[in-house]
Amino acid sequence: MKHNLRGEPDFEQFLKALRRRGTPDHLPFYEHLASSGFIARRTGTPFDTMGPDDEGYWEIYVDFWLGMGYDCIPMEIAPNWPAAQLEGAGASRGSEALAAIRTMEDFERFPWPPEQEPIDFARFEKVGRLLPEGVKIVGGVAAGPFEWTSWLLGMTGLSFALVDNPELVERTFAKIGGCHLSAVRQLASMDCIGALRQGDDLGFKTSTFLAPEVLRRHVFPICRKMVEYAHRAGKPFILHSCGNLAEVYEDLIGCGIDAKHSFEEAIMPVEEFKGRYGDRMTPLGGVDVDLICRGSEDEIRAATRRKIEACFCDGYYALGTGNSLTNYMPVENYMIVLDEGKKVTGRS
Repeated sequence: MKHNLRGEPDFEQFLKALRRRGTPDHLPFYEHLASSGFIARRTGTPFDTMGPDDEGYWEIYVDFWLGMGYDCIPMEIAPNWPAAQLEGAGASRGSEALAAIRTMEDFERFPWPPEQEPIDFARFEKVGRLLPEGVKIVGGVAAGPFEWTSWLLGMTGLSFALVDNPELVERTFAKIGGCHLSAVRQLASMDCIGALRQGDDLGFKTSTFLAPEVLRRHVFPICRKMVEYAHRAGKPFILHSCGNLAEVYEDLIGCGIDAKHSFEEAIMPVEEFKGRYGDRMTPLGGVDVDLICRGSEDEIRAATRRKIEACFCDGYYALGTGNSLTNYMPVENYMIVLDEGKKVTGRS
């Protein structure tokens, strides 16, 4: 698939929305990630059978986003501790069976890398060379401090350790946070990266996984420092987080986070977030994934238009799904969302 841009890309318009300064000339688009299956179907390539080191992989990836009219390319890098420590036969990520740290002795034995170890910039640099003028990478670390801590300790183990072994919790968050901060600081220095991002799913349908006071002690100080590194480099910071975060939105705003992604209709529709917090944190996405998957064209267009009218009234919003582009999402339905976005804002 060759580039099929609808209008020239202009990352500066996305920056206006993120920083809430000036009115963008067009409605930007944003997604946290796209599954390999979705990319393969959209591009008509075997992308879902390829790996990052295969020839043509990154060309297809860049072309996928540019071909839909994006001004940015989302990318992540995994933390640099051994992935083998998190692998288990028949166990999925997040399974208690994969918990690698249960005691202080486990923590001491875990093969933590040096926090200042340089990350491998090669993929970011390669993508940077593929980008036309007006496009930047939105880059970050794959999964956040809470998610990695809950995987390494296990959610059950973390819950017990908060009471029985608070030092273990403290040291694990500190170690993981140090690795994230090192990566973010290095990413922020790259010219091809226009904004920083972090995904960290802090909640579920009714509340946060950890009590707000625990997040304030262990997670938000890391967030605040990541934002500080981004802002020092003159770049905004985006948080992707699923779940009900109503009790901690003021904390997240206090960290200096510029924009929030991931909204679920049953928790807080994006237009409600916009009304409550949109003057201090830019909402991104919010079109219901289930509707995109199963709705009619008229239903998808109507819902998309409602989101845009409610959230782009002052120019500080980017259109996208409430979560991500999944393997099971019909490509043609998502293209309806983008097409409606272009019609509403007059982007040809």
